[in-house]
Amino acid sequence: MFHQSLDWTVEMTTIPSTAAAIADAVRSGVLKATDVLEAHLARIAEREGEIHAFNLVTTDEARAAAARIDADVAAGRDPGVLAGVPIAIKDNMCTRGIATTCSSKILEGWRPPYDATVVQRLAAAGAVTIGKTNLDEFAMGSSTENSAFGVTYNPRDITRVSGGSSGGSAAAVAAGFSPISIGSDTGGSIRQPAALCGVVGVKPTYGTVSRYGLVAFASSLDQVGPFSTDVRDSALVLEAISGHDPMDSTSIPQGPLSLQGVLSQGVEGLRVGRITDMPGGADPDVTERLEAAFDALQAAGAIMVDVQMPSMKYGLTAYYLIAPAEASSNLARYDGVRYGMRVNAPDTNAMYSATRSAGFGDEVKRRIMLGTYALSAGYYDAYYGKALKVRRLISEDFDRAYTKADVLLTPTSPIVAFPVGAKSDDPLAMYLCDVYTIPTNLAGHPAMSVPFGTGAFGLPVGVQIMAPTLGEQTMFRVAASLERSMIASGGGR
Repeated sequence: MFHQSLDWTVEMTTIPSTAAAIADAVRSGVLKATDVLEAHLARIAEREGEIHAFNLVTTDEARAAAARIDADVAAGRDPGVLAGVPIAIKDNMCTRGIATTCSSKILEGWRPPYDATVVQRLAAAGAVTIGKTNLDEFAMGSSTENSAFGVTYNPRDITRVSGGSSGGSAAAVAAGFSPISIGSDTGGSIRQPAALCGVVGVKPTYGTVSRYGLVAFASSLDQVGPFSTDVRDSALVLEAISGHDPMDSTSIPQGPLSLQGVLSQGVEGLRVGRITDMPGGADPDVTERLEAAFDALQAAGAIMVDVQMPSMKYGLTAYYLIAPAEASSNLARYDGVRYGMRVNAPDTNAMYSATRSAGFGDEVKRRIMLGTYALSAGYYDAYYGKALKVRRLISEDFDRAYTKADVLLTPTSPIVAFPVGAKSDDPLAMYLCDVYTIPTNLAGHPAMSVPFGTGAFGLPVGVQIMAPTLGEQTMFRVAASLERSMIASGGGR
């Protein structure tokens, strides 16, 4: 059934809907963090059974954290900019003493001995982790149908997918289970589910947010970012989790991003790029919303310019060689010896094979085999080597495009949320869902998806805003402008 709007339970009527407003109310003593938490737990109890956003709801730990925040407020201590805000964490980020599964059987029983840097920074800012969200196994997928623990359904229409791989995190925000959540994005895994669920999703510049404690899929592509119901909340969270981390060798040596101050600046004079040779395939309803976004930005004072990205059409091919190659290396550590599942066998090699056969799902096995083949002797130069050259071409095309434009706009997903099971037997059709999101991962640039109306079946459509390296401020200015135009038109956020 399609839910035109998400009505709060009685307990939610006094709770603000945004993270910024909740934090302000808790810090000022107007609301208690424990009351905010209980209202969200009630919401989870109401709808989680039909959505399955979570692998684990951390009720006891969340109640203890909320009580500490209330004690800090009572004692006159500032608990942080996210005080009392419930937050859902994708289940591929380490949480000390709390199961971290990557939605895979192979990590059965594993409880990390440390927190990911992002988890630490959220706790320091006063956020309350409410649970670990479902995902495509090891973040490999575009629909959250590849989880060992079942499908996550779209809160807007529970017959349809939530997108992937961070489908649980997107669904948690869309359903009102938490005002913000955290996901990871390797080829679109934040932006695509954000678009399908009708929320904001941000992939920052590679290296601005620490990957320490993020279970690796493809290390040169993975990045951590937020989901939220509005643009300001994403800016608030990204400020809290960004900044240099000595525990991550790829971390950019700079301070946290500064974003909230630019949201009201508008887009007067900004150059917005239209990619004239963008890969086709987007449904007409999605293209219509993209054109409406161009019109809205032009009406707000932005300048439309045409740019070319001739190598963009090769992004999908390059990605599905580079990412599986890195995955085959990263996932070699799951051998049944050190942690997680172990299937007993007569000798070590047999145990290793039996454990991986039983522990990994079909999509993970598919990508490991593809990556291992691409890296193998005799095929490295023909496949992996050429893919790296295409990656460089894509980066160079972006560099040329950004001499003419400050940001680029594309659809986030070529289609709205599709029915559960519709693409499960056709991996290529599933991979094509990421045709517009993958190029920025290959280049390491920031990009975000902003809800911009609805398309077929009344389902959300997201517009993707892309910017050059460390261009988050400009990107967020454009996002805020699009959000304001939607609110002014009566379309809401």
